[in-house]
Amino acid sequence: MTEQEKRTLVNRALEARTFAYAPYSHFQVGAALLTKEGQIFTGCNIENAAYSPTNCAERTAVFKAVSEGVRAFAAIAIVGGMEGREPTDLTAPCGVCRQVFMEFCEPKEFRILLGKGDKTWEEYTLEELLPLGFSGKNLEMPEEERDRNHA
Repeated sequence: MTEQEKRTLVNRALEARTFAYAPYSHFQVGAALLTKEGQIFTGCNIENAAYSPTNCAERTAVFKAVSEGVRAFAAIAIVGGMEGREPTDLTAPCGVCRQVFMEFCEPKEFRILLGKGDKTWEEYTLEELLPLGFSGKNLEMPEEERDRNHA
């Protein structure tokens, strides 16, 4: 990814943050997900009074993309902070979002940009944020066992 592409992704995450529905926490998060083909899907956090139905910005973006048939991702930018204030701290994805990334992304390749309101960011790989992650590869049966079960 070029620096300009990263800057664009962080800017799109900042824009997406303005659509957050956060009447309870007042913590607004925006995400911009870059597909391997160069398309960007945005998302914002959407809270619910019952709390557990709340959806993070990152998962909103992933689910939007997957619901449109896209399943190959290169990077995501995430920006979060209190409503009415410029985001000055980094907002990392929660554990559930990291696990969703594991379903669709290559841990060594997928880039996670944690941005701030001043349009700066820090960059990590999924593997750095979720070492020893669990994926569908963990559920694959060894070939010899598969052959034995189908004989």
